Amino acid sequence: MANAPAPATMGISTTRRWTWRHAWAIWRLPIGVQSLLGVVLGATIGWAFPAVGESLQLLGDVFLNGVQIVVIPLVFPLIVLGISRMESVKRVGRIAGKAILYFEIVTTLVLLLAIGLAKLFDIGVGAPVNGADAGAVEEMAQGIDFAELLLHAVPDNIVAAMAEGNLLAVIVFATVFGIALAAIGERARPVNEVLDSVATAMFRVVGYVIRLAPLGVLGFIAYDVAHYGFGNLFSLLGFVAVVYLGLILVVGVLFPIIAAIFGVKYFAMLRQTADLAGLAFVTRSSEAVLAPLLIRLEKFGVSRSTASFVVPLGYSFNTDGSVLYQAVALVFIANAYGLDTSIWSLLIMVGVLVVLSKGMAGVASASIVVLLAASSTIGLPAEGVALLLGVDFIVDMARTGVNVVGNSLAAAVIDRSEARATEKRAKASLPNPAAAADADTSADAPRVSPSSADEYIATGGRRDN
Repeated sequence: MANAPAPATMGISTTRRWTWRHAWAIWRLPIGVQSLLGVVLGATIGWAFPAVGESLQLLGDVFLNGVQIVVIPLVFPLIVLGISRMESVKRVGRIAGKAILYFEIVTTLVLLLAIGLAKLFDIGVGAPVNGADAGAVEEMAQGIDFAELLLHAVPDNIVAAMAEGNLLAVIVFATVFGIALAAIGERARPVNEVLDSVATAMFRVVGYVIRLAPLGVLGFIAYDVAHYGFGNLFSLLGFVAVVYLGLILVVGVLFPIIAAIFGVKYFAMLRQTADLAGLAFVTRSSEAVLAPLLIRLEKFGVSRSTASFVVPLGYSFNTDGSVLYQAVALVFIANAYGLDTSIWSLLIMVGVLVVLSKGMAGVASASIVVLLAASSTIGLPAEGVALLLGVDFIVDMARTGVNVVGNSLAAAVIDRSEARATEKRAKASLPNPAAAADADTSADAPRVSPSSADEYIATGGRRDN
């Protein structure tokens, strides 16, 4: 009889072993699968236990802060190294010029697509505008201020700008610093070596933080479902549907056409970056995936110098998902209030958004601010913008994911353009056609794979044995 408690003890021990075994199995799952589990669990908690769901926002905030704290220490050395190691300052200007031109052309194409879709479906006609509260957006209302934008890009204290997370100022300063290092030649080697070590260490830190992504996803989804619910989604379902349709067309039609024109393997690029776009979708933050995105693009074949310059620049000036949302929203508001949506009015909307979307880099709640500024410019009521705030978090998820894909494609296109230009110059300098044929063969050779530290991050912080 003295041995009677043994079976109960054995049962507890077995249960513990079972729990740890399954927890370890979940931990070993791919990071994307873990994130999907986080979505399902977070939505369930937010719906069934709203109070708990709202408190879980802390998990999401901790994860997001962990990523953002690494962004500046990583982006700064990468841009500096990318520029200082280029063969000439002329190439820096060429890449910047191509990037800005690309951003403007693609932004215009996306806006025209958005306006066309919104007009086709007459989005907003008969929408319930009486419940809109303009007071909800009054504090955000502001016009475009290019003087403020310039001061934002060239601050009086770069350390303070870094502490504030002013990515645009960091890009500008890193570009100038990289040009200066390139100008002094061999004397820049010690600085480059230090920056290279810093970047490698930051890649490792990002790998550690990304392992916490499923917990961050769980926290964000639980909070969104608990706080916003699904009521606003149903009342503005038509608007949400048109925005999502437009974003699908951008990712599934427009981007592949652009990639085909420039010879970029678009779907191979998507396979490399899709899980990061999904993470940006859930967290509603492009910065959450900036560091690992640079590594994935390098693994895809984009040179580090191009990716580390074009992608951060695109985060400020190439927001394809956001501008599509803003264009559909303007047409929705105009139709909801029975205002003019003739072809000339729509073209004015396009022109205003082309300018404003490039003038709000670094502004908090940028999409809403741009929408308010555009509405004020063309005479639309602020109440219409307030009406859309209830579903902003739903469309924000999709437009953020598309922004990540758009900037990935931008880096790949610019890099491919540079590669073609290099091939042409190489052919022009060769003495005979046979040598030119050899150059073609070597140009198609695969790129050197990333370093072991980069592979560590690209695989989500684990190594395959």
